[in-house]
Amino acid sequence: MSINQLVTSRAVIGDIYHRLQIGDGSYVNRLAMPISSNQEVENYAWLGQVPKMREWIGGRQAKGLRESSWSVTNKDYEATLEVLTKDLRREKYGQLRIRIAELARRTLSHPASLMTTLIINGKSTACYDGSYFFHTAHSEGDSGSQDNDLTFACATGTTPTVPEMRDAILNSIKAILGFKDDQGEPMNEGARTFEVQVPLAIWPQAIAAVTLPVVDSGVANLIPSLGEFTITVIPNARLSDATEFYTFRTDGETKPFIKQEEVPLQVSAIAEGSELEFKEKKHWYGVDWAGAMAYGFWQHGTLTTLT
Repeated sequence: MSINQLVTSRAVIGDIYHRLQIGDGSYVNRLAMPISSNQEVENYAWLGQVPKMREWIGGRQAKGLRESSWSVTNKDYEATLEVLTKDLRREKYGQLRIRIAELARRTLSHPASLMTTLIINGKSTACYDGSYFFHTAHSEGDSGSQDNDLTFACATGTTPTVPEMRDAILNSIKAILGFKDDQGEPMNEGARTFEVQVPLAIWPQAIAAVTLPVVDSGVANLIPSLGEFTITVIPNARLSDATEFYTFRTDGETKPFIKQEEVPLQVSAIAEGSELEFKEKKHWYGVDWAGAMAYGFWQHGTLTTLT
């Protein structure tokens, strides 16, 4: 049986595409605004706030884009799987499918890796307003000074009890609900859905804090009874600092991050009839993506450091 009769590069590529399409359940889509790009660098002059309604006095007062824009540069990424033609000849396609599944998993986890890097570096990296993304003194126009770099004191060390974790989460949501835009208007007054990303070390306390009906020696837990509010805890294995967790609003049209995409995920191959096959008896299957992850609206996120 020939390689072409056994399995073709078209079949392999189809399998990779299929797994890429069915596998994306990442939190990235809940936290990032998808933006299409057609050039190396995109400028986000629209970051900031639109005008609020005012009484019509003396004609219209138009508000333009920001004078200082936020620029995001695209980068190219790739992953390449090598397959020996002898493995195809020996009907190893079952094992190849396992490697394809792993390639798809790693490809789909790449944006989450980029986003988590942004999250971790947010307390030392500037966003569109010139301040660190997580900062104690954000200020725009008439907003006043605003703090999304929070601290919460635990009674014994930096490992929270379940009631302390509950209070720390509620404190972070309270901060998000109170943020104002550059005209002094509440920016998140309609926020009702939040995601709390925690390192594995405090995941048990966090999940208990938002689900248990009773905590603190029989006292009713406020969070499960909030009704119209939805608070979801996500254990992020990429977070390593057990004293820090992050809270994000997920139901706004604008998001805390930007997923900029110049070239969607593409799969290609050097396979049957190629020079690589002739000289080295190999096939290459590559996955490519061009884009970037970047900071969006800091007002949709907080960092809480347990002290």
